[in-house]
Amino acid sequence: MKIQHVETFRTAVPLSQPFKTALRTVYVAEAVVVKITCDNGLVGWGEAPPTHVITGDSLDSIEYAIHQILKPVLLNENLLNYEPLLQKLHKSLVRNSSAKAAVDMAIYDCLAQHSRLPLYQYLGGSKSELETDFTVSVNTPKEMGEDAIGYVERGFRVLKVKVGKDDMVTDIARIREIRSRVGDTVEIRLDANQGWTAKEAIRGIRKMEDMGLNIELVEQPVIAHDMEGLKQVTDAVETPIMADESVFTPEQALQVLKTRSADLINIKLMKSGGIFQAEKINSIAEAFGVECMVGSMIETKLGITAAAHFAASKRNITRFDFDAPLMLAEDIVTGGIMYNGRTISFPDAHGLGISEVNVKGGVSIE
Repeated sequence: MKIQHVETFRTAVPLSQPFKTALRTVYVAEAVVVKITCDNGLVGWGEAPPTHVITGDSLDSIEYAIHQILKPVLLNENLLNYEPLLQKLHKSLVRNSSAKAAVDMAIYDCLAQHSRLPLYQYLGGSKSELETDFTVSVNTPKEMGEDAIGYVERGFRVLKVKVGKDDMVTDIARIREIRSRVGDTVEIRLDANQGWTAKEAIRGIRKMEDMGLNIELVEQPVIAHDMEGLKQVTDAVETPIMADESVFTPEQALQVLKTRSADLINIKLMKSGGIFQAEKINSIAEAFGVECMVGSMIETKLGITAAAHFAASKRNITRFDFDAPLMLAEDIVTGGIMYNGRTISFPDAHGLGISEVNVKGGVSIE
């Protein structure tokens, strides 16, 4: 099963409403779609969104990395020897994690199809259904409270609330408003997107604890490179702390885990460079007795389908943040995961279960 063609297409899908965090505001979900065709006719799909403020990848850099660096490594290689191939792929250039992830997921799509299994079963098959949270964008407390109750009325039982913008007093007002609107039975997890200092985070989280706001966890309270600050927060509060932007690689995961700098790790394929490295991060975390969440960037159902298959394959992955396709004004993917409100299920199909991606006449690069 040799790779014959590697193509890319650019896509742009508007969001139903702006997605706002402490780092950025997104109006359109842009991405580079990858299509790998093998000599036996199998086609694998992948996706790479440009997330400048997190991965540093742009549309141009993703395309360049794929066509000028990764494609020469891939062409005419036998995918059944995927371990040395993926090792070679990751060593061919540093960083550029989104470009690597798109190629990686297309490779795994082909491998699972060849094995005549859904990808989540090919990778381990731990579970066949997931429950996603829904993200409340950062706005005024009143707007966030209204958004939150709207998502709960749609059936979501876990809300991921964006904070870390403006000041801690405003952030606490946001959480207090949401909690007062949704009641005590809805789980609230916070994502500060690196927006606080360690001292601000400790003071604010302790205040929320004293107020009885019942926060499930706080994700990435401090800037990504501040491992000492991350550990200070983790040690100083009772609320579990999750590392996100601090962990791209297995080596970074090991550093966080050895120093007990976080209680949980958020794995994203766009940070790890795909499933091959994401499996290593999860295995390291599991060895330390630390559970993982799998999240995503603002991606179409293509990228989220790959992430969901990976998440469903592993016992140690216990939390799921796959709401991005529900934020888009349209679905460009035929096949893939299926949403029933907050519940995600998988089609009875091989690989990712994706038959086509509507790139709207976009010009391919091959």
